Amino acid sequence: MEKVRIVEVGPRDGLQNEKQAIPTATKLELIERLAAAGLRDIEATSFVSPKWVPQMADHAEIMAGLQRRPGVNYPVLAPNLKGFEAAVAAGVTEVAVFAAASEAFSQKNINCSIAESINRFAPVFEAARQHGVKVRGYVSCVVACPYDGAIAPDKVAEVAARLHDLGSYEVSLGDTIGAGTPASVLRMLEAVATKVPVAQLAGHYHDTYGMAAANVYASYQFGVRVFDSSVAGLGGCPYAKGATGNVATEDVVYLLQGLGADTGVDLQRLVDCGAWISEQLGRAPQSRVTRALLAKQPAANGA
Repeated sequence: MEKVRIVEVGPRDGLQNEKQAIPTATKLELIERLAAAGLRDIEATSFVSPKWVPQMADHAEIMAGLQRRPGVNYPVLAPNLKGFEAAVAAGVTEVAVFAAASEAFSQKNINCSIAESINRFAPVFEAARQHGVKVRGYVSCVVACPYDGAIAPDKVAEVAARLHDLGSYEVSLGDTIGAGTPASVLRMLEAVATKVPVAQLAGHYHDTYGMAAANVYASYQFGVRVFDSSVAGLGGCPYAKGATGNVATEDVVYLLQGLGADTGVDLQRLVDCGAWISEQLGRAPQSRVTRALLAKQPAANGA
């Protein structure tokens, strides 16, 4: 049975753009419920300035309050040396850094070129080596950009290779605006795989156009065995008003189980977790699998 690793990004990527204040205790319970469902890589928070991401201002409290389970990783986003140092002080053992495959996206989001952004990461990688901390690289806009339009696969490959060469143990390829289709995702993967081994690649697909599950399937067929996802589909797409963002973890697990892959995740416990966090946020789950399974429960209880 093929093993597939799921990187749960809900507590960080999924919650970071929420407008309502989310209590630290709720975030910690979400992380604990995800771990109880069998997830072993749970992106816990982001060590960025509260000025830019107010929702992640409690990052130190999150790391201090974690009920750390053996065998579970709790990576965080640490985009610069200051954030990295704060993360290490909080006991972090894995961090993530972000670059973009689009010059316009890089300029509009972090006010520098792609090359400048990657150069800024060099001290983080060096400090990580000294502290024995793993670094995961993310590449945004691997298919299309809200400003530049379609992105050339060779450009994605170039950025992924630079992150890999700096020391990223894995490079996650993000379809940030969810515009990808299996064909465009495969073209991108074919280019990236000439620079970075497929075993060190992950797919991070947004569901804006309803293609995320199809893109996961295409990537799985290509040989990718790591996927990022967010419980209940948490996380909107800030570049497409009203659109969904991250692919729901429940949907990815259901798909992979149907393919005979082993994710190590208990789908029913994950569905319960998705329903719980959605209730905390006052909305319905974005996961179609969760909606379908929840809809069956009343009939089953009344039988």
